[in-house]
Amino acid sequence: MRRALNHLVLVQAVISGALSFSHLHDLAQAAGQTGWKAWAYPVSVDLLMVAAWRRLRAQRSPLAWCWFLTALTASLGANVATAGFLDMQHPPALLRLGIAGWPALAFLGGTLLAHAPEPPAHAAQPSSEPAAEPVDVERAPAPAPEPEPAAVPAAVDTPALPAADPAPAVPVPPALVAHARKLADDHHARTGSPIDADTLRARLGVPAPMAAAITAQLT
Repeated sequence: MRRALNHLVLVQAVISGALSFSHLHDLAQAAGQTGWKAWAYPVSVDLLMVAAWRRLRAQRSPLAWCWFLTALTASLGANVATAGFLDMQHPPALLRLGIAGWPALAFLGGTLLAHAPEPPAHAAQPSSEPAAEPVDVERAPAPAPEPEPAAVPAAVDTPALPAADPAPAVPVPPALVAHARKLADDHHARTGSPIDADTLRARLGVPAPMAAAITAQLT
């Protein structure tokens, strides 16, 4: 579908161009330009329009707009003038003046368009990332050397210490144990808790090791 549409547009452009070319030729011939000169005027107008349009596509400059509108006015004016609004047998002097001065005007426009500065092919895009700062190799500090791992000393075999001898058992007379049991029973009846070694030592008046030994036998 798109290809067929392109072909129709091309046919329409050829027909429109041929009609406009013919109108420009007729107007130039009516203004006194005969022979090949009458055919050169349409070529000059159309080439100036094409050159200005190409410049507009590359760069929207006032110069390109000026010459594009000038060529469009010349082409459109010729097409309207040949539609019966102008006596082709007796054209006015102003028309003869315009046709005679057109070559110089078209040459000036084409020259200015050809020598206009070209826009940059790829405009520099502002970068959102900050530029990396250059690193001064000479002033950059040298990396510190990594410390070598310290040597692990070999394990030294230490002689095992002899186990401590258990504390010697304190001899307790059986009669003292029996008396201590009565005291423990009485203490439990009054307080509801077993007698401890300190209380038993105070009640019996014996040394602390013997009181601990007696308490161990009562439990």
